[in-house]
Amino acid sequence: MAETEGDVTIRQVSATDAEAYRALRLQALLQAPEAFGASHADEAARPLAAFIARITPAPPSLVFGAFAKAELVGMAGFLAGNSEKNRHRGTLWGVYLAPDWRGRGIARALVEAVRAHAAQHVLVLQARAVTTNSVALRLYEQLGFKPYGIESKALRIDGALFDEALLALDFSEAEQVDG
Repeated sequence: MAETEGDVTIRQVSATDAEAYRALRLQALLQAPEAFGASHADEAARPLAAFIARITPAPPSLVFGAFAKAELVGMAGFLAGNSEKNRHRGTLWGVYLAPDWRGRGIARALVEAVRAHAAQHVLVLQARAVTTNSVALRLYEQLGFKPYGIESKALRIDGALFDEALLALDFSEAEQVDG
């Protein structure tokens, strides 16, 4: 079932969205390289099949997209742990919203979609964001994520080093957060 945020629909992406996903992912890596562990060069070299595999993982993992009519303008993924010892944890990953669509609550809707889905499958949802990304950190905090550490020098981009905040939302302890 799709959720609607004004003129934008939040829904799970599918293999038919792979070209749009690839284009948005590459845009994200150019616009905000410090927000992702992957580089634009590495991702641009991948075949479309690699993007199809990424957006159609084994359930319960999935990727949500924000669609303005037919245009993919935002994305956020959920990756569930896959071993016996870590199936209780999942990761929020790849959150990005095209600049023209920011400030409308769409990124929040994407993260809330991941949060709601994850709550059905894991006990803990983890996330990370560079410590300089105050917008993402504030959003995650508003949605119940709590910091549990800093990964020093987590990313190196063109010689600059970036620390990442490590955050977790423990569904067994989480208070209801108004959407």
